Amino acid sequence: MTTPIYNHKDTELKWTNIWQETNLYKTPLIKKDDQKKYILETFPYPSADGLHTGHPVGYTASDISARFARANNYKVLYPMGWDAFGLPTENFAKKKGLHPQSVTNKSIANFKSQVMRLGASYDWGKEINTSDPNYYKWTQWFFQLLYKRGLAYKKEALVNWDPIDKTVLANEQ
Repeated sequence: MTTPIYNHKDTELKWTNIWQETNLYKTPLIKKDDQKKYILETFPYPSADGLHTGHPVGYTASDISARFARANNYKVLYPMGWDAFGLPTENFAKKKGLHPQSVTNKSIANFKSQVMRLGASYDWGKEINTSDPNYYKWTQWFFQLLYKRGLAYKKEALVNWDPIDKTVLANEQ
């Protein structure tokens, strides 16, 4: 008697579809006195042809935290998104010889497909895209607020310059 071969692709696709169709990981209605957790990833830059092996490491750790919190009666907000606005994306588009928006849309679709195959428990109804005008209008509003209050300003200073991306890097980078 032969043992049937486990078809992981079919099984994973089946359960991913069920989770999406049933909104299994949708953020529940949260009331003031509920135990709650907000678990946030570092959103990937869709400035490449796909995820690299380092992405799932952090995503797996965060997903474990989200699942643990849910198992302990916390209401969890756990979104995923794309840091798609800025020089890494623009430079990737230049390298490909394409318009940044088309490259961004194509990369996001591919990244999302790859992330979904990881089986993480994201609330995809809360997906964020930093190149969406409905998102960045708020970052612009917030920056203007900081500027008006003197908390954002321009001055000359020594910086860490990235000659490839032609931008300033944070000290942490």
